Amino acid sequence: MSTTMSVAPSGRVDAVVAVPGSKSIANRALVCAALADGTSTLSNLPDGDDTTALLAAVEALGVAVTHDGERAVIDGHGGNWPSATLHAGLAGTTSRFLTALVALGSTPITIDGDPPLRGRPFGPLLDALTQLGVGIEFGEQPGHLPLRITGPPNGTGVSLRGDVSSQFVSALMMTGPAIDNGLVIELTSPLVSVPYVDLTADVMGWFGVDGIERTHDRIAVPHGSYRAGEVTIEPDASSASYPLALAAVCGGRVTVEGLGLGALQGDARFADLLASMGCAVTRTTSAVTVESGGVLRGIDVDMSDISDLVPTVAIVAACASSPTRIRGVGFIRAKESDRLGDLSNELRRLGVDIDETDDGLEIRPSAEGWHGGRVDTHHDHRLAMAFGVLGSRIGDVEVAEPDVVSKSWPGFWQMLSAVTT
Repeated sequence: MSTTMSVAPSGRVDAVVAVPGSKSIANRALVCAALADGTSTLSNLPDGDDTTALLAAVEALGVAVTHDGERAVIDGHGGNWPSATLHAGLAGTTSRFLTALVALGSTPITIDGDPPLRGRPFGPLLDALTQLGVGIEFGEQPGHLPLRITGPPNGTGVSLRGDVSSQFVSALMMTGPAIDNGLVIELTSPLVSVPYVDLTADVMGWFGVDGIERTHDRIAVPHGSYRAGEVTIEPDASSASYPLALAAVCGGRVTVEGLGLGALQGDARFADLLASMGCAVTRTTSAVTVESGGVLRGIDVDMSDISDLVPTVAIVAACASSPTRIRGVGFIRAKESDRLGDLSNELRRLGVDIDETDDGLEIRPSAEGWHGGRVDTHHDHRLAMAFGVLGSRIGDVEVAEPDVVSKSWPGFWQMLSAVTT
């Protein structure tokens, strides 16, 4: 029997919220630390399932890991992996990073995941690895998990679509330094989620790999060696969007600490989107604050570079006084859920006036038609958290399978209760 979380209506909010560390940064840092020779220390690690799964996989690959709360010490050894079977659960980023990582070794390694992850596409990444001479054996369905991978690569260049998932590009980039003569990635279509690729280059630089060249259709990663490093991970900007959105939809003020001026993650732009919708935004070196400005207005926005924010922008748009159009995100149909179709179908259950388009969403004012109801999360943590925020405005909303938030923010529901009561 499925479980549900009941979300009650909230009044105005006034809170300072601590958000877990960025899983995007943490997972990139873990890969680089595993490939480095020496001991790296990572602080402010998130406690979500994605990072936990990657930590366990790295340890199964023979890397010594000491993990104590938000701190991990990684004794990397440069990619000489033992035979292993790695399980990524529901973690798309983890499974894709691991697919490229294990290809550096000469021992066959199997990667698998839970049934929803088995349904997500890996084809473009696997095609790229095949171009490099990596051996890939499929399990139940070509292009999907489970996979049996045997390296190492013997080529230096690949062609790869850029409009499917930037995770494929980032996975290849991080393994590039370990390939003789480096790696050149030729992009055959426009790159989406560019800030995540830039973030990958930043993290690689922290571990001593510089000189990555990127143009609109080509990424060149030089041959080199990762050095051990010490990294403190900034709060997760995608997760921060949910408490910041509470200020917009419920009224009031929310501050997220540790995500101020100089934040590396592209999703830190969420506060700017709220400003364009009528909120007041204040940034300091150490925090960002969003304060409601009264009536919210709709926007027309291309979100191809910040697609993880689509569910949060959609529920804020549902509370606006004029229509919103979200563009450039057709590729998010292949995320943990169909983040266009599933999101729009569930929001309609609550009376939101929303339509799916070829590459996005159109949301129109509909407050007079709102009502409570049960919404499904479709194994998607971002849908669950967005529904929780909107439920705080509408009230009487039942979110099915609420524990899916453990993928990125296990304490989300406790945070929501503390901020809204």
